[in-house]
Amino acid sequence: MKLKRHLLTAVFALSALITLAYDHPGGMHPKSQLDYVKKQIKTRQQPHWDAYQQLIVYADSALQKPAEALADFSVPGYYVNALMHRKNSKSLMSNAFGAYACALAWQLSGEQKYADKSLEILNAWGSTNTKYSDADGSLVMSYAGSGMLMAAELLYHYEGWEKADKKQFGTWVENVYKKACNEIRNRSNNWADWGRLGSALCAQFLDDEKEMAENAKLIKSDLFHKIAADGSMPEETKRKANGIWYTYFSLAPITAASWVIFNATGENLFTYSQEGRSMKTALDYLHYYAMNPSEWKWFENPNKGSAGSWPGNLLEAMSGIYKENEYVKYVQAKRPLIYPTHHFAWTFPTLMTVTLDQSKQEKP
Repeated sequence: MKLKRHLLTAVFALSALITLAYDHPGGMHPKSQLDYVKKQIKTRQQPHWDAYQQLIVYADSALQKPAEALADFSVPGYYVNALMHRKNSKSLMSNAFGAYACALAWQLSGEQKYADKSLEILNAWGSTNTKYSDADGSLVMSYAGSGMLMAAELLYHYEGWEKADKKQFGTWVENVYKKACNEIRNRSNNWADWGRLGSALCAQFLDDEKEMAENAKLIKSDLFHKIAADGSMPEETKRKANGIWYTYFSLAPITAASWVIFNATGENLFTYSQEGRSMKTALDYLHYYAMNPSEWKWFENPNKGSAGSWPGNLLEAMSGIYKENEYVKYVQAKRPLIYPTHHFAWTFPTLMTVTLDQSKQEKP
């Protein structure tokens, strides 16, 4: 009888694993990447060692900050009421970064305090937040909440995540976060891009192959409407002084969603092209004008960003995808890079290096 019980337990455990569509952790940080980075940290290889120390500083700071979940995440339009927009967005932005930083710190250090803090934040939002509202509620929920999904994926198998709490968080993902993302993923500009990234992260966490495929389909469906023949992004360049910013703000989630899709399915959207246009041509365009903003033809004296902030974080990440030395030259002096606020796509690009060659990523 005892042997029979053990066999039944083993069968049930195996059947539970079989139902998972994807490996966990996956998404933004697949196991091969985490294993590679751990090896770099163990041997104190640069720039990973300094980037890891930087992460720990942020994670330690997050340990001291409370969860600030809101029942109604209400965010007015930025261009209608910027002050209230920022104020109401801050709780999710701060909590999402704290949860993400702590979950990643736990994965890389093994220290339970980081996992527990991340869970405190995830559980607070999962049990408290029931909706988003006002003009920018869905957008900010999508781009700020992405950090929550990245944290949850990193903690997917953490033994301290109680079954009931994990189920409650999954309900929040399904009924609030995913709803916000899918609501905007068919828009024509960067709203759609953040919706697709968020929806892909949900598909990874919820093991939803149909939704993952739909997001890949959507990216391919309008990529060459978004990217013009010269590499510019017409929906974003028209945003006057912030045209370079919005170009970055569109490409960050497009590339991050493509990375999530690649890790889940093996489909490579980074090389998807049409008549010489691809993500790389748009990234090259962004890189050139970040370095030469005086030549930007769409608006005089545009906001250009910097190598140590945006678009440096995006170009740092993409240097690993495309093996582009010009991107490396742009960011090298500013390493290690981190983008700790507002939105979460390429937040820890120096530490969490990306490559399409998984065999190389696994080498020490």
